Amino acid sequence: QVHLVESGGGSVQDGGSLRLSCSASTSGYYSLAWFRQVPEKEREGVARLRRYSGPMYADSVKGRFTISEDNAKNTLYLQLNSLKPEDTGMYYCAAAVRTCDLSHGCYDYEGQGTQVTVSS
Repeated sequence: QVHLVESGGGSVQDGGSLRLSCSASTSGYYSLAWFRQVPEKEREGVARLRRYSGPMYADSVKGRFTISEDNAKNTLYLQLNSLKPEDTGMYYCAAAVRTCDLSHGCYDYEGQGTQVTVSS
């Protein structure tokens, strides 16, 4: 069974930074992504990495967030800079064995999430 475990969330002030990590039990995924969710809203795609393609970002995070991976460690990262209160939410990493963009339903596996809270 595939396991994805997120870490690195926390509470920061407006303008602060965090680095999220997602450790995967296996490798070989075709698409990897970060999603976030706040209560009573749909899960929002934040950033995606896909084999043979450049990264993709939601318009709301372009220029502030960076997605990357370390294949040797089977770990996905999300660097969050210039954080804003509206970035607050539970952040989830997801993996797929197919070509996906930022549609949550495309992904096969997802972790339990890590909470990010940004205060003004």
